[in-house]
Amino acid sequence: MHATIWALVPPLVAIILALITKEVYSSLFIGILVGGLFYSGFSFEGTITHIYEDGFIAVLTDEYNMGILIFLVILGAMVCLMNRAGGSAAFGRWAGQHIKSRVGAQLATVALGVLIFIDDYFNCLTVGSVMRPVTDKHNVSRAKLSYLIDATAAPVCIIAPISSWAAAVTSCVEGHNGFEIFIKAIPYNFYALLTIVMMIVIITMKMDYGPMKKHEDNAIKGDIYTTPDRPYENAGSEFSNAKGKVIDLVIPVISLIVCCVIGMIYTGGFFSGTDFITAFSNCDASVGLALGSFFAMAITIILYVVRKVLTFSDCMGCIPDGFKAMVPAIMILVFAWTLKSMTDSLGAAEFVETTVKGFAGGLMNFLPAIIFVIGCFIAFATGTSWGTFGILIPIVVALFENTNPEMMIISISACMAGAVCGDHCSPISDTTIMASAGAQCNHVNHVSTQLPYAITVAAVSFVTYIVAGFVQNAWISLPVGMVLMFLVLFVIRQKNKAKA
Repeated sequence: MHATIWALVPPLVAIILALITKEVYSSLFIGILVGGLFYSGFSFEGTITHIYEDGFIAVLTDEYNMGILIFLVILGAMVCLMNRAGGSAAFGRWAGQHIKSRVGAQLATVALGVLIFIDDYFNCLTVGSVMRPVTDKHNVSRAKLSYLIDATAAPVCIIAPISSWAAAVTSCVEGHNGFEIFIKAIPYNFYALLTIVMMIVIITMKMDYGPMKKHEDNAIKGDIYTTPDRPYENAGSEFSNAKGKVIDLVIPVISLIVCCVIGMIYTGGFFSGTDFITAFSNCDASVGLALGSFFAMAITIILYVVRKVLTFSDCMGCIPDGFKAMVPAIMILVFAWTLKSMTDSLGAAEFVETTVKGFAGGLMNFLPAIIFVIGCFIAFATGTSWGTFGILIPIVVALFENTNPEMMIISISACMAGAVCGDHCSPISDTTIMASAGAQCNHVNHVSTQLPYAITVAAVSFVTYIVAGFVQNAWISLPVGMVLMFLVLFVIRQKNKAKA
């Protein structure tokens, strides 16, 4: 079964079961179990040892993963601190005076998501904690909020030169100036750019479709959850601090951004003489985010104690509470990472490399579109964008570096766009999980409502990559894609009106 299509069966099993049963933990574990059985040749002892030694224990002792978990725990504590200090409530009151409509609340969410382009995890949890009180006040469903968070996380990070994602991509382009190629690839990153266009259009036109329409219709009537399972419904509602002001949210958030940037460039050697761009390209995002969030939390605690908003004991009490709030997200992440390790051990990367090379030749002009679809499928099945970059980008560079540099850039961009699209759709993606946690939305609700929107943009992007493969010019193909996006949304809106 090694390096065959069977390598992609375990994640597909997990995804299908999650969508059918609406139960994430057991679905992920069954996917892991299938991967262990395939790897061991259906040996009981081999399956158990592979799942635990090469799976759970390996991912929990991995330095990068542990840094992300520390970052999540600290962010959870900071969100709890901001809530208990009254900063989130004060911001909600301030926003209530300045944001007067549902459209304004959603556009503000998008704007904040675009501004926080450093890292997708950071984006998801920060935007969620800041905007949740505002969108709740204007009866925006938690499903819609989680979509807006998710759609401004990875899609924005992948077109931001100063981000952890840019660093991940440039590290995959060996033998070339990875940062320069990343910049040139931005106009060809159709999925990311068209996702932003789509968000603005559906918000301003007040149109929703698919399962999201039901959630939004219910939210307008006062039910922002729709389903009986409504996690976090009373989270933080028992605390109300009259001393809290808007600065009790703004200063911690700014501290997070500044400290995380400093932490990331520190790990890239900036303070040892490396220039800023190179330091960011070579940074260790996991360590940088963990360090940055720690110092941001220290600044937040000092701020609250000095302002006498919270006592030091109250601040310390927020740390375990923040940890508890992040336990569901941490559990899903650990299961998802373990499932990925099962997929890797079955040789998924080798299977994909063989498949992609088989497409080269007579289909050269269609190759960007084909690579986009393959990237979507890999990221959807494995739940990782960065792993997809690592598999596909070196193959693309080897195919085009000596023959057609422009086609190489288009195809690298197709790799990135496909990886983000698959990651956006996948219920086992860490970014999707973080978006659910940030919006405090039922995870399956988020996935099922987001999927039709992501598929719409993916279909338009696929056609646009076919155009790009022939014209090989971003300033022709991108406008074509945008016009097509508007036409598709117009047709969907007219159909919705006809049904109503």
